[in-house]
Formats: sequence, structure tokens, C-alpha cells
Amino acid sequence: MAGLQESVIWNVSPSTAKHSVAIALGSNLGDRFANIETALRLIEQPNQLLASVAADAVSVVDTSFMYETAPMYVTNQPRFANCACLVETTIEPRVLLKLLKRIETTVGRVPSIQNGPRAVDLDIILYDNEIIDTRDEGRRDTLDGLAGELVVPHPRMAEREFVLRPLADMIPEFVHPVHKKSIRTLLDGVISQSNIEFPMLKVTPFANYPIAEIQQLPGIHQVPSMERYWSTHCSNNIQRPTKVRLMATLNATPDSFSDGSVNNTLSAALTYSATSVQAGADIIDIGGYSTRPGAAFVSPEEECQRVVPVIQAIRSHEDQDVSSALISIDTFRWEVAEAAVLAGANCINDVYSFTGPEYPLTQASVKHLLKMREVARKLAVPVILMHSRGDAGSNKDYSQYKGGVLEGVQVELGEKVEAIIKGKGGVRRWFVIVDPGIGFSKTVEANCALLREASSMTVNVLVNPLAGYPQLIGSSRKSFLGAILERPDADADGTYKGRKTQPKERGWATAATVACAVQQGANVVRVHDVQDMRDVVAVASAIWSYP
Repeated sequence: MAGLQESVIWNVSPSTAKHSVAIALGSNLGDRFANIETALRLIEQPNQLLASVAADAVSVVDTSFMYETAPMYVTNQPRFANCACLVETTIEPRVLLKLLKRIETTVGRVPSIQNGPRAVDLDIILYDNEIIDTRDEGRRDTLDGLAGELVVPHPRMAEREFVLRPLADMIPEFVHPVHKKSIRTLLDGVISQSNIEFPMLKVTPFANYPIAEIQQLPGIHQVPSMERYWSTHCSNNIQRPTKVRLMATLNATPDSFSDGSVNNTLSAALTYSATSVQAGADIIDIGGYSTRPGAAFVSPEEECQRVVPVIQAIRSHEDQDVSSALISIDTFRWEVAEAAVLAGANCINDVYSFTGPEYPLTQASVKHLLKMREVARKLAVPVILMHSRGDAGSNKDYSQYKGGVLEGVQVELGEKVEAIIKGKGGVRRWFVIVDPGIGFSKTVEANCALLREASSMTVNVLVNPLAGYPQLIGSSRKSFLGAILERPDADADGTYKGRKTQPKERGWATAATVACAVQQGANVVRVHDVQDMRDVVAVASAIWSYP
């Protein structure tokens, strides 16, 4: 379906905004990521803090990635969480500044030294293409007298990587109205001169569920605490995580392709979860509906009945390492996703990237995306968005793309990601992890190409809609590995005749793909055999110079 993003925007209430504004957000006190999420929700409810402003006067329409940065100027303070957002608004600059100051107070900022610690800091960086300075004319050539005044573009933005990098995620080609250089050019200049000991890291925060204590501000949905996060080094080439994460695969189903009926009892599921955590799993992925071709239909109610008790049991486990483990819910249904997160899951893993199982996409796909997006946005959890084309065993032709399957995945998954993160009601960019969909609607050769060139999926170039996103690779035990193992030696004098394998017999084959994923900079590998694959990740990470 062409124009997915346009279809999504058309289905959301049209904007009456007159102005486009870039706002920088930072926090280094308390729950940094929750503080920023709270501030963003308050930005979109301006009438809660300024009675004279209409409820729909401000809409967040795009967000950057989230970063952890070393403090600048005053260095003996905690590290900052920094990001930026684009808003569309009818509010004039001085009123918008007043709103942002009210939000800072509401979230918890108290007067401090200049550039010192703060619960949240909100700055207007750009307002359309305007140049604004409310100071007396005699003071406009200095950086003095900024308190209580508005200077746009922000006078220090050209020296701050923690401002320029988030802006480059959203508007890299925007030309600074004073410096007459693009955001990307300004960022390149700052990076070339940087010698700081702690370079910026891209981070993925995880919300804590179930919510133990209700502390809801009026007019906005409850924001969960977000103390845990994964981090990735910033790079224009292969962006490597600070640690490759292991996702343990728990199928609470009777018919999954690899381990159906193995872990579909509560005791077996708990045993697998505990064993996986002890073996080094960073997150447990729980699914209640098989995506293998020909799998039996399962109602949303039955899917919930399969996964929610498992999540609740993990959260009640006597071993604290197990009870506090991160959990993702493997589902494409908003009802299941919401129920699972409220029960204790921390992440949504959707093989259809919010559009549901229909392929090609239809108007029903748009409605499905909007509902999934609404739930994910409200819950403020990471989402893993996978490339697929309906039935996993079909639709394997990518000949329409000059770049074959690599370009096809970038274009098709990129279109969905753009529709999910952009426009009013979009998911925060920093919550998105992408998955090229190994084994889903791809030939054996296509799967190998995606593994071999996985880093190109998210390389930081202008034409790539997936640029910069953390990436998950899920190749464990899949049928394309079995197809490769069935092939006899190509040499005439070879003695290997090929062999048929069951999914459980593909451990060594999986290990080869996991090592490749590490080499290609994958942030997460989804596996069944955690202990064995943890060894593979440890050695492969050492080879490829991870810490």
C-alpha cells in the first residue's frame, strides 16, 4: 500500500498549526527518561498549565533518538539524558517559552547554578526559520542576559553535540538561519573537534511494569518509571552496542515451529525463564500465537490466557534476578500487548510492525497500525518492529527493487517505521528497535544476504529510513538453516551428502549466524539455547573488540 505514512496522518485529526518548532530536552536528576516523557506529555496538554491556551495548540510530530551525554561546562554532576522533538503549534514564541518553564516547574526543576543539575530542561532551539532575540539591543552581541529572555536559534546550539545530534536525527538538512550551514554540517564540525572522555551514547529506556505506585499528574496518562536502559555507540558506519543483548525465546504455544508444546505449561515456562536468566539472558520474549505457516488460529482472549499468567509468575518468582528480568511480549494484537505490559512486560515485539497480518497492506492495516501505535505510545515501552509480508512462507520476490532484498527491507520496513514514529500520536523514536525479519518471506539466499549485510540496514546515510536504529537479529533454528544443511558438498569429490535436521539440531548452524550478527553490530540476538549462544556472543564480542 503506497503512502502508509500519509494514510496514517489522514486518519489522525488534521493539524491547524502555523509554526514548526524544535525543542531540546535534557535531564540528569531523578528518573531521567520518565522526566522527559512526562514533559512531552505535558507539552501536548498545554491547557493543563496555561488556561488561555487551547488543548490542541501543540502537537509533537517527531522525536530524535535518546542519548546519554557527559555534562558540559559544569562537569562534576551526573550524566544527562538528552533528546529533541519537533512540534507543530499555534502558540507564539513568548507564550511557548512560558509553557515550557511551567512544565519544568511541574516536573520538578528547582533553581540551580547555570548549566547545573536539573530534573528537566526545555529549550526552544528553532522556531520556524525565525531569528528572535528579546534582549535589549545593546546586549545582543554577547551570551549574557539570557535569563528570562528568548533567543532563537539557541545561541549555543552550534557548539553542543547533545543538541545537534538529536536535531540531525530529524532535520539533518535544515539550514541554520544565522550560520547558514545545515544541521548535519554543524554536527560534523563539532564531532571533528571533540575530545571528551565520555562520547554520547544512544540509549533505549525500558519502562517498569506493573506500575507499583500511582503518581499521575492531572491531564496526562501515568508515566512508568524508566531506570533501566540499553546503550549503543554513535557511528556513521557500524554502530556497535556497548553490550550485545541476548533475548531468550519462550513460546507458550502448542504448535511453534521449534519448541511448540515444550514450554506451554506454567512450570515449564518458569523453568525455562529461570534457566535462561541464570545463563545470561537479558530479556525473555514470550509468545502465545505461532507465526509459522499454517498455524492454527488463536483468539486474542486465548492468547492472553497463554501469556499473562506466565508474565505474572515470572514477576512473582522467588529469585530476584528472575522476577526483575526484562520481558517482551511477542504479539501483533493491541489487546494482548496492553494486557501483557500491564501484567509486567516491558517491551512489545511485533512481527508485522503494527500493520497486522494482511499483505499487501489495506485500510484495515492502517487502522491496525493506529491502534497499536496508540497503545505503545500510552504505555511508553520499546517496540521491536520486524519486516514481514504476511504469511512467512510466501511473498519472497524482491525483484522490483534494484538492490534486491536489502533495499526491499529498508523501503518496506522503513515506511512502517516512519508511519509509527511521525505525526501526532507517534511513538518516540528512541523506543524503536528494528528487525529485518530473517526467515520471513525470504529465500535462503536472501536470508544469507541480510545476515551478511545486516549493518547496511541501519547505516547512517540520508536515503536510509532505518538509519541509526538499534537492530535485533532472530535466526535461531530457522528453516533456511535446515535447507543449507541439506545441501551436499558442491565439489565432485566431496563426501558430505547433506542431512535433514529438526529445529533442535540446528544449534551449531545458529551459532554461525549469531557470530555474524555480532560482527555486523546487532544490538540483540533472539535465541532458544541461551547458554550456548551466550558463549558464542562472548567470544564473537571479544573478537570484534567489544568492551
